[in-house]
Amino acid sequence: MTPVEELAREIRLLVLDVDGVLTDGGLYYDHEGNVSKRFHVQDGLGIKLAQAAGLEVAVITGLKHTAVERRVRELGIEEYHAGHVEKGLLLDEMCRKRGIVPAQVAYLGDDWVDAAIMRRVGLPLAVPNAQPEILALARWCPARPGGQGAVRETIAFLLRCQGKLDALWRRWAD
Repeated sequence: MTPVEELAREIRLLVLDVDGVLTDGGLYYDHEGNVSKRFHVQDGLGIKLAQAAGLEVAVITGLKHTAVERRVRELGIEEYHAGHVEKGLLLDEMCRKRGIVPAQVAYLGDDWVDAAIMRRVGLPLAVPNAQPEILALARWCPARPGGQGAVRETIAFLLRCQGKLDALWRRWAD
């Protein structure tokens, strides 16, 4: 196993950004000025697979948006923090609640607001279309961009490293 795969084996909590990670980062305005966001269905199934395997998923986003809250709730993610640009401050609270340390946390981000928390977690991750400074902080990147299956690919990587992915696949394939 590579050093990054060794780190991935220890991850108990995956924290996700929203805009640029769970979505493509676009803000879609309709003729009345309402904003909508696009989520990738494969990311949703990936989150459900993580939960089934005992890997917890949390979401921290700088913006508050009802569509995001609805999607997060649909996916059964209980740890949801909206309107937080200083994301690193929530890390200790999330760890304390679960009895884990920051080394057991992975974070997937894409922009400068993600830097502080990425510096504190055990496995900082970035989507391939992230800002250069964020890519420099990342220990691993999925091949797929944010909003296009990057979360699913990241979860598959973590579960593969933890030896849990094959059993999940067999449940679906049989």
